[in-house]
Amino acid sequence: MIKVAGVKFKTAGKIYDFKSNAFVLKEGDSVIVETEQGLGFGKIAIPPVEIENVEKKLKQILRIATTEDCLRREEIKKLEKRAFDFCIQCINDLNLLMNLFSVECTFDRNKLTFFYTADGRIDFRELIKLLVKRFTIRIEMRQVGIRNLSKHCGGIGKCGRELCCSSFMHTFEPVSIKMAKEQGLSLNPTKISGVCGRLMCCLTFENETYKSLKRQMPKLGRRITIEEGKGKVIRQNVVKESITIRLEDNTEIEKTIRQLETK
Repeated sequence: MIKVAGVKFKTAGKIYDFKSNAFVLKEGDSVIVETEQGLGFGKIAIPPVEIENVEKKLKQILRIATTEDCLRREEIKKLEKRAFDFCIQCINDLNLLMNLFSVECTFDRNKLTFFYTADGRIDFRELIKLLVKRFTIRIEMRQVGIRNLSKHCGGIGKCGRELCCSSFMHTFEPVSIKMAKEQGLSLNPTKISGVCGRLMCCLTFENETYKSLKRQMPKLGRRITIEEGKGKVIRQNVVKESITIRLEDNTEIEKTIRQLETK
């Protein structure tokens, strides 16, 4: 039996499992952990629980963050800001077609990672030379998708709330136009796309519920017989769990699924 705790490094970042050893930890505690990139500064997202069998080898929580660790984290943030500003200046000087949006430094200050978006591949060899000369530590350039840009920068969605990806989503689920069709939404790209220009992530949230409810409803175009006569299903209202039927005399009548089941 080992104790495993969930740690995240960003507000809406992915949660990673770490061995918590004998530490007494609660949600929100700051900890120093061992990662593949070096030391990391994170927060407890899931308090320790005992697990009998762990399939993969887990890294360890080294210690609870001290006041000195927190001060060091603030210094690292200042370094990340300086690195960001200098990199932007170099990108402009070198006329590189890339959009830098974030810089992260490991807690032990042995690597700076620069996150950017671009339409294609970028030759940033000269850029790396300038960065290494300026900061004298290991440099990594990482190209990511446009969704990651929105997740990092944040913003307000069409619903008037903070973007799901930057507030609580840990990973991006696949989204397809079929989900919009399943939910009866307009297929106008401007109405079903998020601020990133891709299909809205929230299309996935209720998709399974819509599919489950629609399985109980007569399909569009199906001919059915009700108390008022014979007709054809012309509309579905999944939220109300009702259908609209056009009778043979062209009158339309709305029936809930429960009303159809009691007949």
